[in-house]
Amino acid sequence: MAVFSLAALTVLDLAPPAMIELAARCGYEKIGLRLLPATPGGVAYRLMDDAALLRETLRRLQATGVAVADLEVVAFRPETDVASFTPFFETGARLGARHILVAAYDPDLARFSDRYRQFCEAAAQHGLTSDLEFMPWTNVPDLKTAMRIVGEVDHPAAGILVDALHFDRSQSSLADLRTIPADRLHYWQLCDGPAERPATTEQLIHAAREERMFPGEGGIDLVGLTKVMPDSLTISIEVPSVQLAKTVDAETRARRALAAGRAVIEKARAAS
Repeated sequence: MAVFSLAALTVLDLAPPAMIELAARCGYEKIGLRLLPATPGGVAYRLMDDAALLRETLRRLQATGVAVADLEVVAFRPETDVASFTPFFETGARLGARHILVAAYDPDLARFSDRYRQFCEAAAQHGLTSDLEFMPWTNVPDLKTAMRIVGEVDHPAAGILVDALHFDRSQSSLADLRTIPADRLHYWQLCDGPAERPATTEQLIHAAREERMFPGEGGIDLVGLTKVMPDSLTISIEVPSVQLAKTVDAETRARRALAAGRAVIEKARAAS
């Protein structure tokens, strides 16, 4: 039976305690928490700096039985210092988190790979994997680049995070995906988008952060992708939609996202 996680971006307007309660009501087994912003000044809930919020988050996790799948988002830039993430790792361990989303915003891929290896080593000491998400506008723009870097780093905690939207927009291939060793895939992200790909980088970023579609309601081949992904992986439902959030409350969005995700998985299994 598929295990679903409510991604932070789907309901980023909710602080962790409220998100946990909502996930439990809707039927999600897990959640993802954004502890660090994707961009400077972006929304994040820095539990490592807020003892009261962390205590309440831990209390809600224990009360509901909801687990933490992943933590977001470690965006590597030229000035990134791996040693600075110790409180982040420690907080992740207290939360019982399993994975960390990593993104590459460093044009020097040799430097990034070296720091990513150090990060994997440090994260592993706290029971966390480090999952590199390829995105077309980052310095790891596609699956092949992610495969190369993770292969070179060759650490047990290193993994590749497949996001359905980025997989499609980067024109990565199912053939390449089939060659990834199973132990390099720890969880993946499910959403949808129009069949027509955005024409510019700015449009790619805007669509990814603000205009995603519920699984099965767009033009991405989600069934084909789902058939290749291992059944054992947690499926994170990541459907940020700024426009929809203006008129539809968080719980309705989360329920709709989960129902849509389940429908895609069932369709894929029926087609296998």
